[in-house]
Amino acid sequence: MKKKYIALIIYFLFLLVPIYWMLNTSFKTNSEINQILTFFPAKFTTGNYVKIFTDPLWQRSFLQTFAYVVINVAITMLVSIPAAYIFSRRTFKAKSHLFFWLLTNRMAPGAAFLVPFLVLFSTLGLMDTLLAVALAHCLFNVPLAIWILEGFISGIPRQIDETAFVDGYGFFRFFFKIFLPLIAPGLSVTAFFAFTFSWVELLMSRTLTSSGVKPITVTLTRSLGAMGWDWGVIAAAGVLTMIPGAVVVFLVRKHMVKGFALGRV
Repeated sequence: MKKKYIALIIYFLFLLVPIYWMLNTSFKTNSEINQILTFFPAKFTTGNYVKIFTDPLWQRSFLQTFAYVVINVAITMLVSIPAAYIFSRRTFKAKSHLFFWLLTNRMAPGAAFLVPFLVLFSTLGLMDTLLAVALAHCLFNVPLAIWILEGFISGIPRQIDETAFVDGYGFFRFFFKIFLPLIAPGLSVTAFFAFTFSWVELLMSRTLTSSGVKPITVTLTRSLGAMGWDWGVIAAAGVLTMIPGAVVVFLVRKHMVKGFALGRV
């Protein structure tokens, strides 16, 4: 048993190496990063973080990214919850084919949808807006959300629905007062995946934005100055981009543990 625990500890330490190295690099100067290999900062500095917090571009990137991620999660949940309920509780023609088609959208490469999105959003006047990025991410998040939630909903006996209706509950009262609390773990897991994908996605974010919107993933790829890559600032920004995801996991951790155990993920 001890050997298993030792192997598990080594495995987790190995997973933490990239995170530690990014954190370590964020407190170094660029000259130290480019010249020597050190496991601890030889000259500890918080200048990289100060630059991010005082630079309007970085501030704007973080705020705009958080804004369209929240919009995307809200749209994803509003669309996927009723859709998953219908897939789970109703029988209709081509149900399995439609469900499979939704999943193929999630499996398709993002580059395949770039040109259609460019044409569509240019026509609608949505290019370089927060809504454009949020809607584009829905193409991948909504199918995944429906798939996850359908598994959770199917695990809830239909007798609960029937009993509530017999007791005089209307559909909306039943849905919001009884049903949604029952699938709370599934909602947490779904929101987590939608948040994570939208927060880190680069291809759509970069293609659909130019000057009005500056996603954090795009700003990270444009940190090239006259002296080369500003590795210290990039590492500091990488550390900061992990914080929102960690906060989301902390807030919904109890539901997520149950959700991962009972759902499709």
